[in-house]
Amino acid sequence: MEKFEVNILGCGSAKPTTRHFPASQVVNVRDKLFMIDCGEGAQIQFCKSHLKFNRLQSIFISHLHADHCLGLIGLVSTLNLLGRTAQLHVYLPKGGEEVFASVIHFFNWEMTFEVVFHEYDDKVSEVIYEDRSLTVTTLPLDHKMPCCGFLFAEKPSPRHILREMIDAYEIPLSMINCIKNGEDFVLADGRVIPNERLTTPSDPPRSYAYCSDTRYMPALAEKLKGVNLLFHEATFCEEDAQKATSRYHSTASQAAQVARDAGVGKLIIGHYSSRYDDESVLLREALAVFEHTVLARENMCVKIM
Repeated sequence: MEKFEVNILGCGSAKPTTRHFPASQVVNVRDKLFMIDCGEGAQIQFCKSHLKFNRLQSIFISHLHADHCLGLIGLVSTLNLLGRTAQLHVYLPKGGEEVFASVIHFFNWEMTFEVVFHEYDDKVSEVIYEDRSLTVTTLPLDHKMPCCGFLFAEKPSPRHILREMIDAYEIPLSMINCIKNGEDFVLADGRVIPNERLTTPSDPPRSYAYCSDTRYMPALAEKLKGVNLLFHEATFCEEDAQKATSRYHSTASQAAQVARDAGVGKLIIGHYSSRYDDESVLLREALAVFEHTVLARENMCVKIM
């Protein structure tokens, strides 16, 4: 099975603490790295997680609050110092290019690579990235400013052809991809070998959803149906539910309700308020609603199987 894993670089919220870095993650799909949000110090955490800068393909910014995007300037400067030559694609809400393009230019007079900005519409859910094996779709959220989460979804892969069948029927190389894509094989004497005998089913496509800063959105569950792994912000506990609503955030149990209603495989909660010295209270409340819940931790790596 190809690599599909999530690396947590930071899981704190806006107010700095000595326990957590601000929001940032890296999704590794077949050794292509996709960063989600880029809080301050993201490049330091990148190194601590033993990730390779030259494999970073794109950065997806959920919204333009400082704790989710200020690290972008430092990260780009680091990549420039390393002599990167490949383009870096940055996906962010409308208005983001105007903010960051001039600042990046100010701090990097001689750029060794191009930063390509892609602004998305935070009001609609749409595919903003696609390659041969993956799509990334925006998930509009309910926050104080334009904000989207992201759904990373593998595309269905071809069936697996059996090596012994290739040898037994002397299947030419030119036919292998056709058979992987479902075709039968016709022998020289006209006999048809059904595809089911030649192949085994492909691995089920996997998915990961990142739901950044948002008030509780029951309707979100429908868009997350069957997701293998969900990260959902859980800034507050139930005792502070009123603060969560007024500040456009979620509680841990609300995050768990979304996970339960969507039938996801596993939930990671994070984006902790600095008011909690011990996040175990958030975990207990989430577990009471959805048992497959874990706390996000810096430099944690979760494999999606």
